Amino acid sequence: MKILGIETSCDETAAAVVEDGVRILSNVVVSQIDIFAEYGGVIPEVAARNHLEVMMPVVKKALSDAECTWDDIDAIAVTHAPGLLGSLLIGTLTARTLAILHNKPLYAVHHLKSHVYANWLSNAEETKPVFSSAGLEFSSTSYAGSRAEPPLRGEPVRPGRNIGVENSNQNFMLQKRQVLVSQTPQFPLIALVISGGHTQILYMPAHNQFEIVGTTRDDAVGECFDKVAKILGLPYPGGPAIAKAALDGDAEKYKLPHPKVGGLDFSFSGLKTAVLRAVQKELGLPISHPSYDLKNHLSKKQVADFAASFQKTAVEILCEKLALAMEQYPDVQSVVIAGGVSANKALREALPEAYFPEPSLSGDNGAMVAAAAYYEIISGLKPVDPYSLNIYPRISIEK
Repeated sequence: MKILGIETSCDETAAAVVEDGVRILSNVVVSQIDIFAEYGGVIPEVAARNHLEVMMPVVKKALSDAECTWDDIDAIAVTHAPGLLGSLLIGTLTARTLAILHNKPLYAVHHLKSHVYANWLSNAEETKPVFSSAGLEFSSTSYAGSRAEPPLRGEPVRPGRNIGVENSNQNFMLQKRQVLVSQTPQFPLIALVISGGHTQILYMPAHNQFEIVGTTRDDAVGECFDKVAKILGLPYPGGPAIAKAALDGDAEKYKLPHPKVGGLDFSFSGLKTAVLRAVQKELGLPISHPSYDLKNHLSKKQVADFAASFQKTAVEILCEKLALAMEQYPDVQSVVIAGGVSANKALREALPEAYFPEPSLSGDNGAMVAAAAYYEIISGLKPVDPYSLNIYPRISIEK
């Protein structure tokens, strides 16, 4: 089964062809990061216009890279929620039109579900640097040949141990119950979704079954990375910028608090404010001093130390909640990390036994949409009517 996946929930225009939910035949992504880096964030109207300009060239290249014609495509999948209204509109209108023109079944996919299913995609080849939508200079990765099984994740461990976070010099890791770590995630599982404006813990007893057991009460961790980066004078997007700056920093330099939020919920607004106050204190400036000016007073070493200290604290908070989730759901067999923040190297090192998507598949892409649709199909979900499909800027994954 070959599925064309289309993704336009934010500022990436993406299309891919995936076979049987695991084998990537093509994966084309046009990013608008170069446009929005100047503004420090995404401008929805500008994003929608750029999607409109490149949408059909991206789809055509995805088909070309996969060496497919429309006769080879069995279904079309598209992100219909959540996301920026204008961006979602471009992707869904394109998918609806193509489904009607080529008489293909259409599947509407939740964005967070797609990120989770990126973990089922086979190992991706190294892609070239993300290309710009400016000038339509395409650079993509094609995947040919039979699916290669990913290597075993981790080494055998003693059975009978509970999954939990161990604190050894602040190095966290998940201990698995199984004697051997499986090649693919096993159900029931816990998924930590850390994507854009979302930070959630999901319990999945089986494919295409989602229960939200923890969520953020204010800022998502990705938003917190962006806001802290802005305080430190680092470029957008904040995640990669902080990770790079942290390489030269001392993660123990500044002690930052862990929000005291009950249960499996998160809160990152207080952490952002704690960084702001710590920077003002370090510089000997009053709390009334504007945050946008602090970067002009920070040395390169101070920026690196704050970046490292913040990143360490954010990773610890995520790991602590995962440990609590393991205690509350003792039947869980696997832990899956999904979303853009899953590309963070410090988080990957802290959770060596968790499942992560390939770094090139952590961000928004069409392959994950096609993979999610495949598991919807085999779970018995019916296609949607292309004449009446709607978009939802905000909707729960449980709907």
